[in-house]
Amino acid sequence: MGKIRTVPIPRVKRISKKEFTETYYKPQRPVIIEDLTKDWPAYTKWNLNYIQEHAGDQIVPLYNNEPTKGHTKSVVPAKKIKLYDYIEILKSGPTDLRMFFYNLLKKMPELEKDFSYPEIGLKFFKKLPVMFFGGEGSKVLAHYDMDMADLVHFHFHGDKSVTLFAPDQAKYLYKVPFTVHNLETIDMENPDFEKYPALQNVVGLSAQMKHGDALYMPSGYWHYITYLNAGFSITLRAFPRKPKALAKLFYNLLFMRNIENGMRYLLGQKWVDYKENSVLAKVNKRYKQRPQHD
Repeated sequence: MGKIRTVPIPRVKRISKKEFTETYYKPQRPVIIEDLTKDWPAYTKWNLNYIQEHAGDQIVPLYNNEPTKGHTKSVVPAKKIKLYDYIEILKSGPTDLRMFFYNLLKKMPELEKDFSYPEIGLKFFKKLPVMFFGGEGSKVLAHYDMDMADLVHFHFHGDKSVTLFAPDQAKYLYKVPFTVHNLETIDMENPDFEKYPALQNVVGLSAQMKHGDALYMPSGYWHYITYLNAGFSITLRAFPRKPKALAKLFYNLLFMRNIENGMRYLLGQKWVDYKENSVLAKVNKRYKQRPQHD
């Protein structure tokens, strides 16, 4: 067992549009902006009780960290319950139940008045602000977003640990073919370097996010998240404009996802096992004899 090497994500208090564009957006460098939400009503109002009061009667899909098996599609909820009851679970202690990519405009439109789209140089897609909830100890599998968007991720109520990986690190991460994530058997906090030697070469960027922090995640960046205690976040996204990223977006949405679900339907667990065994063998063949950093 070992630890993946990381360096800190830069932090700034406030930032101008020009500085953000030149220092972070154009070179595609992550940054945490601490005071970006200080003027939002959400900064003082948003907590688990507030969400519970405003949308507690909604039935919501919850996900856990159990891999989907056999003929099941790659992403299916573990259960559906009232949001009020889910938040009670979050308040009660550790749980791996998470809620993700929950469209705020469709599900909680009254919360739209509590935030604004920051003027930092990104052209945000204003029809898709999405929310994420997690309990103490819940983990988000290392992945990148299928739509290749530039993301600004705002965290509320609690703390969570975030580790990012630049796109050029993907070759070390054991990405599963026809998905956007790595092998689910990898413990990213205590990886087995004997079984997954390529992880010794990876270098991540890490930070602990607190209430109100805003994290800029450039297009194609992988992210791995652990909720240190119960909390939730909202992500605003700006879709890519570079031809290469746009091409990958359309491939992911139109072909990759459909191929994956189609093969799961036809071959079930044989398809899943084949992909996972092949990526493990392929990556280890390339890096087993090269444990030192490239």
